[in-house]
Amino acid sequence: MKLQDKKVAILATDGFEKSELFEPLNALKNEGASVDIISIKEGEIKSWEDKNWGEAISVTKLVKDAKEADYNALVLPGGVANPDTLRTDENSLEFIRSFFKSHKPVAAICHAPWLLISAGVIENREVTSFKSIKDDVLNAGATWLDKEVVVDSGLVTSRNPDDLPAFISKVIEEIGEGKHDKQVANA
Repeated sequence: MKLQDKKVAILATDGFEKSELFEPLNALKNEGASVDIISIKEGEIKSWEDKNWGEAISVTKLVKDAKEADYNALVLPGGVANPDTLRTDENSLEFIRSFFKSHKPVAAICHAPWLLISAGVIENREVTSFKSIKDDVLNAGATWLDKEVVVDSGLVTSRNPDDLPAFISKVIEEIGEGKHDKQVANA
């Protein structure tokens, strides 16, 4: 178990892409990590799957009460509604910024780089994302690459659910490596 004694935060709300939360969650737990589901609402949050609401998951902690210092890494699942909602929540954006300021690994897949854009931490980084937000990524000052996974000093990004095997592998590797001194905070 590569991630024993590691604690990971997954930040999400209603409308997260089911596979982009559950598959990393299960893989992280299988590697021995402790994982909290952090959200802007209490109770359960619902996934989005095949153009319908999907499986729900219980929220561990509200983002307004979560502290980056309690975690070794942050995972941001995509979907469209999930990051679009979270990017308007200042507590969520500050939680994301805090991981960059502490040089801890952050992983974002699909539309989740919207959160990185709104948090102001994507400029001068190499990233990928779902193709429909490529222009958003470029306009935020990042270099967009059409690859299944892009790693830039502790920042892991992928395009879509098809990229999950490569994404999960790199997330586990980066969390295992720990802090990345070159992980920059532009915010």
